[in-house]
Amino acid sequence: MRSDIHTGIMAGLLGGFVFGAMMQMMSAPTPEGGQMPMMAMVAMVVRSDGAFAGWLYHLFNSAVIGALFGWMLGGRLQTLYAGLGWGALYGIVWWILGALILMPAFLGMAPFAPLLMEPMRPVAMGSLIGHLIYGIILGGGFVMLNRSMTCAVRNA
Repeated sequence: MRSDIHTGIMAGLLGGFVFGAMMQMMSAPTPEGGQMPMMAMVAMVVRSDGAFAGWLYHLFNSAVIGALFGWMLGGRLQTLYAGLGWGALYGIVWWILGALILMPAFLGMAPFAPLLMEPMRPVAMGSLIGHLIYGIILGGGFVMLNRSMTCAVRNA
């Protein structure tokens, strides 16, 4: 089990870097009618406005979510297809939990606010795609890392 958690952390960080790079290029509307970088919005959850704080918080979450993935699903992921499928589903679940419920709550908004507010819908859809990509990288990366570690142990 410990190996699955460590593998989940590594795969989660890999997916987190890719998703973070996507978020670095995205922006969200502000209540005043302007635009704000997504990483700055992520940083607001931890009461900061800097991209560096946003990246730290995002990667921390990526590692924790990856660890949970390894703990809950690690034993079920025998094939790459299983990893990709479970990862995609897991990414969608975290889009609902994280982007639609938790993040709005931390920012003082109602649950599902990104879908209910017209200017935020494109951001919500971008977030869905990002979470889906994160999950696919997490699941596929988990299986591939597990295989490479298994081969390394056998060859040692």
